[in-house]
Amino acid sequence: MIQRLSHATIWVDDQDAAYDFYVGKLGFEVHTDATMENGFRWLTVRPKSQPDLEIVLMKIAPGPQLDEESASALRELVRQGALGAAAFDTADCRATYEELKAKGVEFVSPPKEQFYGVEATFKDPAGNWFSLNQPKPH
Repeated sequence: MIQRLSHATIWVDDQDAAYDFYVGKLGFEVHTDATMENGFRWLTVRPKSQPDLEIVLMKIAPGPQLDEESASALRELVRQGALGAAAFDTADCRATYEELKAKGVEFVSPPKEQFYGVEATFKDPAGNWFSLNQPKPH
């Protein structure tokens, strides 16, 4: 029986820029940053309050999963923001919005009341977009 999700992948075009964004701006911590003999870099980060989830910052590049044509198509889809990457929860969406905006995070929409709580949306340097949610109390 499956017990939990341990890793989720976010495709990025530049792992150094992704590192700076997820660690420096979002405040995530690095779990693994290792380069293998073939040059493949395994880079994972996680929210400090969620140590059982690793977010893989996977470089879009040809390799075992992608040929050059597929990598190019994926790179363009990510750049266009066509792939919604994830939703992150916060206790105070408006305060987190102000904090991240001050750090240079690009927001697509400011905090807004929704039926499920308060939500703002932002992008990472590759073009992936994220929902920042303050869930309504149940």
